[in-house]
This record gives sequence, structure tokens and C-alpha cells, in this order.
Amino acid sequence: MQLQTILINYKTPEMTLKSLAAFMREMGDRPGVHVTLVDNASGDGSVEALSAEIRLQGWSDRVSLVESPRNGGFAYGVNVGFQNPPPAGRPDFVYLLNSDAFPDPQSVDVLLDFLVEHPEIGIAGSFIYGADGEPHVTAFRFPSVWSEFEGSMKLGVLTRLLSNRRVPIEPMPTENRRVDWLAGASMLIRSEVFEDIGIFDDTFFLYFEETDFCRRALSAGWETWYLPASRVVHIGSVSTGMKKLDEPMPQYWFDSRAHYLRKNHGLAYLAWADFLWVVGFSVFRLRCLVQGKTDSGRPRMLRDFIRSIFRRSKPASH
Repeated sequence: MQLQTILINYKTPEMTLKSLAAFMREMGDRPGVHVTLVDNASGDGSVEALSAEIRLQGWSDRVSLVESPRNGGFAYGVNVGFQNPPPAGRPDFVYLLNSDAFPDPQSVDVLLDFLVEHPEIGIAGSFIYGADGEPHVTAFRFPSVWSEFEGSMKLGVLTRLLSNRRVPIEPMPTENRRVDWLAGASMLIRSEVFEDIGIFDDTFFLYFEETDFCRRALSAGWETWYLPASRVVHIGSVSTGMKKLDEPMPQYWFDSRAHYLRKNHGLAYLAWADFLWVVGFSVFRLRCLVQGKTDSGRPRMLRDFIRSIFRRSKPASH
């Protein structure tokens, strides 16, 4: 069995090397395992640091360092990795591991064993938790106009009414189950999925790329499953800074959201989703004002959301 692991670095070489070391400890001397480490045009000395550590640890025969020509985002980096297969040729499975994610013992084996035992399933992902031990929501439903409305309104009665339309699956499943999509922090993909649907859509700079990929896989008959016995520590948003909730939402999030909805449902659906989001969020902000509560979300979110609608006719820049 051949396994290719794709690990992407962007200006976090020390964190990336810790993730790589955790994976190498997990795999031991198992044959057929190769890591493709993609540097997404960091331009900060990452390539030199990564290359030196690979040589120092004696990993040169099991780890290939690939320099991406540009920072095209997560999906672009994954595609660069996939298009540089291991020396042994195209693998049976491709494992995506974030540079700030660290597999627990046997976590990758759980994913591999499951897909080997279930040849009809195309994608499997892990239970993700933070360094503080708190679980991260990593099992999801596909977005829809109703999930957009519920997510922006933030009203308890509406959340209960639309519980089966919410994107996060909560409470988190405690047993193996089929889901619509998973976070790409720890995701194992059968190579036949790529053969059937192609590589990731790198129009997505960051966010929604896994959602779109799992949706395309399902359309081709490949299910996605969440396996809580596979446990991975994830720091989260180290390269992107998305954890900084006191800063505005980056433009690439708006671009990715719009591209996903337009691509999979059409322009009219996107317009309807935009309208419901704006209505829901406006009601939420009005409720905060009347009740004297503080909106703890992103600053300028409503303004930036509306501005993003009007700038879509212009080329996106990241």
C-alpha cells in the first residue's frame, strides 16, 4: 500500500517541522509512505530551514520538498503536492495534514484501515481537538440558504427549527458516521476519488475548498466519513491569522463563500443566500442594540459583507 502525505508550509517552518516529525513518528519505518512537503512561496527562509532539517533527520529518501511558484492558497498547494507524486508513483491514498496539526498514535492507521475495509468510501477524516484538549467542530453539513440565514440570525428558536440545516454537526458524533464534509486538517482520500473528479479547485484561496471537494466526490458516488477514534491535535489558523476575532474577516473568505455557492447552486441561489444572510445579520445586530448586548464577532462584518457583493465583478486579489 502506497501513501502520499501532503503537508503545506507558509512562513511557519518550525511548526511545519513539528507536524512532520509527529507524522514520521506515527509511521515509523512503514514501507510505501512518502511525504510531499510543499512550500507555498514563503520567501522567508522556510525552504532552507526545511531542507536542512530533512537532511539532519535523515528523511531525504522519504520526504520530498517542493517549492510552489506562488502562494496560491491551500487548494493550490495541495494540487502542487499531488502533481509531484512519490518516486514509487501514484499512491493508493493521499493524506492531507495541516502544518499545525499533530497526529496522535494510531490516528493515521485508523483512517487507513477504515478505507481499506470499505472500498466504497472515498474520504475519511479525524476528530480534531485543540492543545487545551477542547474538541473542534470538524464534521459538517453542506451550506445552504437556510444555513446562511440561521448562522447570521443567531436566534435560539430558529437554530432549533433549522437544526438539520446547520453547517456544524453538533453535538460532535461519538461514533463513525457519514458526513457531508470534513475539515482538511487531517483528511485521507482514496486516489480513485482524484481520478474520478480531478484535483482541488484552486479558485478557492482559503476556506470552502474541502466543502467543494467533498461535494464533488459525493456527486461521483464517494462518501465522506468522520472517524472519532482518529485523534489529531490542531492549533488552528497559524498561517492565516483567522483566530484573531478582533480583526475584520479577510476578503478571501467572502470570495471563497461566493464561489462555492455560485459554482454549486447558481447565481440566483447565491443572491438569495446573500439576501437572507444580510437580513439575518441585520436582525441580530438590531437585537444586540435593543438588548444592550455586545456583538463579539468580527468588526465591520455587515459592511464588509455588503461591500464584497459589489466588488465581485472585479478580479479577486489575495
